[in-house]
Amino acid sequence: MASLYLIRHGQASFGTDHYDQLSALGQRQADVSGRFFADVGLHFSQAASGDLSRQRETGERVLASQPDPAALHIDARLNEVDNEGQIAAILPILCERDPALAERVSASRTDSKQYQKIIQAVFTAWVSPDCPELPATASWSDYLAGVRGALEDAMARAESGTDTAIFTSGGTIATAVSWVLGVRHDQIYGFYEPVFNCSITRLIFSRGRISLSNFNDTAHLQLLSRQLGEELVTYR
Repeated sequence: MASLYLIRHGQASFGTDHYDQLSALGQRQADVSGRFFADVGLHFSQAASGDLSRQRETGERVLASQPDPAALHIDARLNEVDNEGQIAAILPILCERDPALAERVSASRTDSKQYQKIIQAVFTAWVSPDCPELPATASWSDYLAGVRGALEDAMARAESGTDTAIFTSGGTIATAVSWVLGVRHDQIYGFYEPVFNCSITRLIFSRGRISLSNFNDTAHLQLLSRQLGEELVTYR
């Protein structure tokens, strides 16, 4: 039996001109998570991340605490879902149907709660079988195939009994979990919204079989928050 640890990136810089970078707290979350993994003897024999800055930096900071760190393999198939592309293509259609949604749009760039409601509406429409073809961004089926392929490639590289770290994003983790569990399209967002920064989702696999062991675990950050007197658990 071997494991894939899907680790969400640390807190990004929401509300700034450069969202795709870790905030100071996000850097701290990655650093203490890395030290925690080393302290409990969790050694990653291989590691991968998407090519987004917040994903790569999280991986680099976590791996820096490993006694013999694996090289970080970059795989763009692990990138976050293209929220901006989906919003541009789908949101105008949804706003025509729902005036209340249109009212939230103006506040969404500075209010993370409002932005999350926009993401929910757009994401749910994107994964629906009724979603029209979107030439400017990947379809749900293509994105799912990419995430699945990236995880299957990581599993093929892994030796029995080893642990692999995958540094990625909430939408990617939700996609992976929906694939493993075989959930309906209208249930997928339920695995996207609650994913905490630097949380751990563990998949275990052997001989072509893969199962979900735990989802969105922040116990390490809760423990470290208490020990260090810091608030390390964040949602956005």
